[in-house]
Amino acid sequence: MLTLIVRRLLQAIPLILLISFVGFMVIQATGDPLAAFTVEADLTSDDIARLKAKYGLDKPPPIQYLNWLKHMLTGDWGFSYYTREAVFDMVMHRLPNTLILMGFSYVAILVLGVTLGVLSAVYQYTWFDHVVTGISFLGIAAPSFWLALMLIYLFAVQFMQWGLPSLPVSGMFELEVGKTFAQVVEHVVLPGTALATVVTARYIRFVRAEMLEKINMDFVRTARAKGVPRITVLFKHVLPNALLPLITLIGLDIPNFMSGTIVIETVFSWPGMGRLFWSAAERTDIPVLMATMMLVAVLTVSAQLLADLFYGLVDPRISYDDD
Repeated sequence: MLTLIVRRLLQAIPLILLISFVGFMVIQATGDPLAAFTVEADLTSDDIARLKAKYGLDKPPPIQYLNWLKHMLTGDWGFSYYTREAVFDMVMHRLPNTLILMGFSYVAILVLGVTLGVLSAVYQYTWFDHVVTGISFLGIAAPSFWLALMLIYLFAVQFMQWGLPSLPVSGMFELEVGKTFAQVVEHVVLPGTALATVVTARYIRFVRAEMLEKINMDFVRTARAKGVPRITVLFKHVLPNALLPLITLIGLDIPNFMSGTIVIETVFSWPGMGRLFWSAAERTDIPVLMATMMLVAVLTVSAQLLADLFYGLVDPRISYDDD
């Protein structure tokens, strides 16, 4: 196991470096990084030249990348071109908010996705299966931004008109109340639901298909022939085998899930990494963009490594001793 971890980490280093280099080159080509300085100021050509020299923007892009990489590896993430704040502080301030949103959503995804997927497979072709399947198809087809707007319209606008308790649609808490646990829970319901719906629908379809495949395999028929109760067969034999491929799917989804918060956080004004990335992209704020991109890259590699490790924990037949 230790050999696997070391080997994967060594493989991850050149991959992350390649991602950072390509990302830096693409970001450089998307706009003028000095726009944050020049949009509201009447700067002369000498002023712009001094700014370029101060931030190293007068050097070729590969040299700029090497300078950025050297500072990043030493813990200096730089300063935002727009707000002049330390990028590390900006990321650390926003990251917990995104993790709250992701945590709420992923708990709902796993609980509903696995439960409804298992029940849909157990009660195949019944009215319950047809309803769950139909809802899951709608969930997969619905764009997240459209779903977010529909949730706002129903649970905020219409509920208020009907005299029912409505849900907040922006921010993490009311300023006059403060950031209490109850406030955060109340504010996370709508964005968390919008973020979780599409993934939950996909997991329902995935778990249902895996369950149906495993139910018809020889080891299940053998267990049933030996008189093992159906409920024991389902939860002891079928479900663990059906959920094993889900680990890979989760490992791939977590980084994409974080990227998907951009739309939801923007619609609901949630102060997280998604909004930070979007605002930085609008201003070509290179230090902020690179920090958020590297965070997602490291998260992607880490998620894949954890997925491999969980394989060995969930299924004892999998061994990494020969790796």
